[in-house]
This record gives sequence, C-alpha cells and structure tokens, in this order.
Amino acid sequence: MTQMTDAAPPRGAARPVRDRRRESLLFTRFCSTRDPSLREELVRSYLPLARTIARRYESPRVPLEDLVQVAAIGLMKAIDRYDPDRGVAFSSYAVPTMTGEVQRHFRDHTWGVRPPRELQERAQRVMNANRELGAELGRPPSAGELAARLQLTLEQVVDALQAATARDAASLDRPRTAGDDADGTFGDTMGCVDPGFERVEKRVTAQSLMGRLDDREREILRLRFHEDLTQSEIGERVGCSQMHVSRLVRGALAKLSAAAGV
Repeated sequence: MTQMTDAAPPRGAARPVRDRRRESLLFTRFCSTRDPSLREELVRSYLPLARTIARRYESPRVPLEDLVQVAAIGLMKAIDRYDPDRGVAFSSYAVPTMTGEVQRHFRDHTWGVRPPRELQERAQRVMNANRELGAELGRPPSAGELAARLQLTLEQVVDALQAATARDAASLDRPRTAGDDADGTFGDTMGCVDPGFERVEKRVTAQSLMGRLDDREREILRLRFHEDLTQSEIGERVGCSQMHVSRLVRGALAKLSAAAGV
C-alpha cells in the first residue's frame, strides 16, 4: 500500500482546498478531465478528514497509520465517484465511504476466527456503542444498556460480545501463567480422544447382540475370542469335532452381523 500522509505539500505543489467555491471548481474540473494532478490535490486536501475517521476506530490490534491508509483508500473512491452537480457537500458524501472502508477492513482482516458477516457487523456496532456509552456513563455499560442503545435484544448483544472475543487468537503454546512459575501451556488443557470410550461402547453393543445367541453359541464365542482357544481345544471342551465348532462359530458371527445390520 502506497504510504500517504497529510503533511503540507512541497513548494510548487497543488494547494489544499480552502473553501466550498474552490472545492466545487476543482471537482467540476476533475469530473470533466480526470486529471491525476487534480485528483492528487483533492486527496491531499482531505487527508486530515481521513485521519479523523481512522482515529475513531483506533485499536491496539491495528496501527493507526494502517487505518489512515485504509481510510485514504475510501477517500480516493469517494473522489472518483463524487458528482458535484448533485449539490451535496463532498465531506457529507466522503465520510460514510471512508467509514465503510475502515469497517470492512476490520471485518475482513482483524478476526482470528471469522463468525458470519451479520454477526461481525453487529459485534462492531456493539463495540462502538460500548465505547461511546462508557464515555457517557463513566463506567462500562451493561448488556441491557447496550441493547437499549442499539435497539437489539439482550441475546443479540450477548452473542455480539462473545463474537468480539474471536478477533484475537492465542497460541496453544502460550504459557497459562506469566513468569517463571508457569504451569504449562494452553495446549495442555485441550482434551484428547480417549480410546476407553470406544471400547465401552463396543462392549455394550456386543453384550446387547449376544442376547440373540443361545447358550452354546455364546460359550463357543467366549472360548474362541475371550480365552483365545483353538477350534480343536474348544471341541474338546464342548464335546464336538473341530469342523462342527467352525460351523458354529461362523453361524454365531452371521447372526451377530445380521442383528447389527452389517
């Protein structure tokens, strides 16, 4: 982004706009010629206004000069679109354009986690109202007071305040406490997959399905898969051939598969 400042122009450069008549003449000439030098003169003249808009949104998350640059982009867009024949003062037209540009910058570039656009915009409105109302009251306003100011429901304000916390992302490697006595990182508090839950779920499911088998089938499966006996050893236990044990195991597993819908 090209660096732009509101410093006084050097000797020989275009002079700033000083009155409405000169402003009107400059815009009329610019609209008819699109002369880049006239555009630069207009931009320089209104950069103090862009800086004023930027200061309204000054935040620790974004350097002020970055916001000035964003507001300056809005200023240039306003200059390019402005029609002096409509009889509206340029400043009245430019302020909403620059404000919208700054707000879009916050919406699109300053969220660590991006909620829906409508919620982002509402969060910005709530934070602006929080600053303004706090200055008026001399204390932090309550959610109810913010809701009354913005004509929102209490739930909408609470959602917006919670969404505003998503602007800043913290590293999971950051210590939970400051200083030399840090007791681990935020990542240490994150949950993990516990394989025990899956085992319990499978055991409960298996116990439920085993009710579909008769006593002999359940015993054969227990000996085969729980005690890990061979089919010959199972045959000796239950008094049948290895071939018959094999058929009983296959039949019992087929019943379980059918019951489980597999």
